[in-house]
Amino acid sequence: MVKLSVIIVNYNVCYFLEQALLSVRRAVEKLGQPVEVFVVDNNSADGSVAMVRERFPEVILIANRDNPGFSKGNNQALRRATGQYQLLLNPDTVVEEDTFRACCAFLDEHPNCGGLGVKMLDGQGHFLPESKRALPTPAVAFYKMFGLASVFPKSRTFGRYHLGFLDKDETHEIEVLSGAFMLLRKEALDQVGLLDEDYFMYGEDIDLSYRLTQGGWKNYYFPGTRIIHYKGESTKRTSVNYVFVFYRAMVIFAQKHFAPGRAGLFSLLINAAIWLRAGAAVLERLAVRIAPLLLDAGLIWGGMYFLKTYWEHNHKFVPGAYPPQYMEVAVPVYIVVWLVSVYLSGGYDPPIRTSRVARGAFVGTLVISAASNYLDAWRFSKALIILGGVWTVAALVGRQVLVHFLRYRDLRLTERRQKNIAIVGSGPESRRVRRLLEAAGVQARVIGYVAVAPVETLVAATVEATYSHRYDAPEPPEEPLGELRQLGDIIRLYALDELIFCGKDLPASRIIALMLSLPTHPPVAYKILPEDSQYIIGSSSKDAPGDYYTLDIALNLYQPRQARAKRLLDVLLSTGLLGLAPLLLWFHPQKAGFLSNCAAVLLGRRTWVGLRYTPGPARAVPAVVSPADAAVSAAPLNDTTKRRLELLYAKDYEPATDLSVLWRCWRRMGE
Repeated sequence: MVKLSVIIVNYNVCYFLEQALLSVRRAVEKLGQPVEVFVVDNNSADGSVAMVRERFPEVILIANRDNPGFSKGNNQALRRATGQYQLLLNPDTVVEEDTFRACCAFLDEHPNCGGLGVKMLDGQGHFLPESKRALPTPAVAFYKMFGLASVFPKSRTFGRYHLGFLDKDETHEIEVLSGAFMLLRKEALDQVGLLDEDYFMYGEDIDLSYRLTQGGWKNYYFPGTRIIHYKGESTKRTSVNYVFVFYRAMVIFAQKHFAPGRAGLFSLLINAAIWLRAGAAVLERLAVRIAPLLLDAGLIWGGMYFLKTYWEHNHKFVPGAYPPQYMEVAVPVYIVVWLVSVYLSGGYDPPIRTSRVARGAFVGTLVISAASNYLDAWRFSKALIILGGVWTVAALVGRQVLVHFLRYRDLRLTERRQKNIAIVGSGPESRRVRRLLEAAGVQARVIGYVAVAPVETLVAATVEATYSHRYDAPEPPEEPLGELRQLGDIIRLYALDELIFCGKDLPASRIIALMLSLPTHPPVAYKILPEDSQYIIGSSSKDAPGDYYTLDIALNLYQPRQARAKRLLDVLLSTGLLGLAPLLLWFHPQKAGFLSNCAAVLLGRRTWVGLRYTPGPARAVPAVVSPADAAVSAAPLNDTTKRRLELLYAKDYEPATDLSVLWRCWRRMGE
């Protein structure tokens, strides 16, 4: 009889899925009983299916041709699963080697347990409060959404959402399990039913947890084992979209399970919270983006006021003050021109370069000076325009130097202090990490590696290997920085910013234990290189998406300057096409689609040419046509060829390429 069924639903997180499956494989070996592992791939475009087939032949793979959502994906596997216990596991997790054994033993000892959750940690080893949760009743949801739960996390009244008053190191009976790790008894599932497919993402774990308790089963929080849950890679938790999807899932739950009166009140609170949280998210993003521009605008305006006053009293050919329109209208227009010109020239792109700021200010000054020649009523002083351009360079560079100094404590504006990295693992794996970092172009200093074995044993083994293979050794052995027991001192001594753990040399349980035991000051980032993987994976906080170093090619398409040029080209093309629309529509086969695409591109919701068959960054907007659509071929192109053509386009992108593609794909611009 199968003891455990493990089910992972994946969508475009190949690098995390690989690490999760490696940890599952080790945990299965430790359990020592029959286990079946399912991966349900919801039409990923990042090579996840091929990776699973190649590296994990023991996995039962369900490759969907669309994305039916989290609930439907899990249910596909649950209907085929035969295990006594069935685990829903997120792909961005790492389980300890003892996790399955400990959890199955707990369920064996507690026949009334319908569902089990464990202690979850983020990528930095910090406890995730959603490891234990209460039912989101109207009062509990109100305290959560309006911040009282954050202010009073341990209050039995206000802190119920995450049950902050319960000790995270003790076993507790709880109401809601997390869908990231949800161990279920098949008998209980057969009684209460599978996940509710009305939920596309979020809320389904709350719904199933509630139905388990209504069916007479108990849910437990069990801290006897731990997992890493990176969070946020597939779910950008700080995004506006997350706010809408998550809270509307709670509305579905309320309408399904609460009495009509309570459900109405709950829905009202939820909808109020949606707009408050969404508005706050939009304002926060806007403030972060425009704050430097507003600060620079204020500095330029102040400098121009000083220059105007000085010029009036000392150098003005005709004595007297400039009219009020100068500071109220003309100078704000100058500022806009200067800032836009600096932005387009790359003056705000990291690393900051004074030459870009100066070039932008120079071009802006020329534009202002030329335009003033045609506007007699607004022609004030060429000297002030030139001085203003000089002041713009000084103000913008000065502000950036100050910010750089406050952040990095040095005045090298064009440089960033390289991260100090140490590797925790064996010598061979340390060398592999170095090669990966070098191939990925990571700007960092690798200080050395920390041995996982005692140094005396390591040195003896190294000496023996050196003498026995002295003619074959490609490079002399590297002296380790120290041992694991010295890791805290090594972090302080070398001012380390990041540790990379080698999964081949350290079990997940040891890595997690080290994360928990190491000092929090100075703060150190953690990453893991899974065994035989090309990805070095980590996450800086529980709300940040996971990140990774890999052998990805640097794509010209996503460089800031090219991205700006592409956006400018999109705007100009869309404006021109809309202006010529009365004529062009006579010849276009898809008139409504053509106009709709022009408007969408102008508003930034789409781009004319881009990647349609290859996954791009999360920030990339959908493309109307692909460079592969412009290829001339007697036979239809397969998906591999299309992705290869798109990769070449992205790697060597130039704005002129878009014009060439659109010229060939004119009839497809309405799709």
